[in-house]
Amino acid sequence: MIQHVVVLGAGAIGSLYGAKLSKTCDVTLVARPLHADAITRSGLRIVGLENASYTIRAVSRLTAIEPETVVLICTKAHDTARAVSDMVALLRDDTIVVCIQNGLGSEEAARKIIGGRTLVLRAITQFGAIFRQPGTIDFRVAGYTLLERSDRSVEVAQLLTRSGLDGRVSDSIKTEIWQKLICNCVINPITAILGREVGAIADPRLAPLEQLVALECLSVARAEGVELDVDFVAMIAEVFGPSTNVASMLQDLRNGKPTEIEYMNGAIAALGVARGIPCPVNHALTEIIKAMEQSRSAVRSG
Repeated sequence: MIQHVVVLGAGAIGSLYGAKLSKTCDVTLVARPLHADAITRSGLRIVGLENASYTIRAVSRLTAIEPETVVLICTKAHDTARAVSDMVALLRDDTIVVCIQNGLGSEEAARKIIGGRTLVLRAITQFGAIFRQPGTIDFRVAGYTLLERSDRSVEVAQLLTRSGLDGRVSDSIKTEIWQKLICNCVINPITAILGREVGAIADPRLAPLEQLVALECLSVARAEGVELDVDFVAMIAEVFGPSTNVASMLQDLRNGKPTEIEYMNGAIAALGVARGIPCPVNHALTEIIKAMEQSRSAVRSG
């Protein structure tokens, strides 16, 4: 029976999950030093859809993993290998590692490093949050958590549900990953370039660009064995049009941090090259965001 949760990479989403889970089990947040220190001093403050303070153990470095622990990896996709390498020696046979991340390949990177030492699962979150300041998270979107099926997935899903995180188990996690990936490939770079909230994606003037992005993604998905019969432009407008959340890519750019563009549109473009499928729009969006990264980084360091 699961008794402990470690959240590795407690930024906006990781901290929100840790706060919710702390109501039902022992939780340790592994966060950047300023955030960990603020939580230790004054608790973790959740604002937005709820207004509450949580007393949670927060550290900047993990030194031990207790028996019957779930480790939620909530780092950015490009930080997966470093984060997993730092904790791999602490893993136990009964540890469950769950990668709750965007893009393609994070769970594969984790499995390569862990090497079968323990169970590694991929998960998708439909929750949305913004990192306001050390110790404070703005909870913007309530959703659900989808886990790939395994012998222990139902147990993890039940823990999530008891904590208000609506855990569900999927028999088609690859398809679900691709559906979210395509949404992210449309929403993240376009709203980041515009500097707007997620809901701005419903502007009908953006529909032709969104369609080009989605069609390239669907062609690559098909080549990877995933068929999706979805009108992404219409679905995104309906589902995300009301959203006041700020996509993670824009949050990263505003904070001068590397984005996950290489694991979203960049991954589509790279797979397109490998499969002989031209993806000029996804490639162009990738290069624009990378240029914006460099520009924001130069401003912050200048």
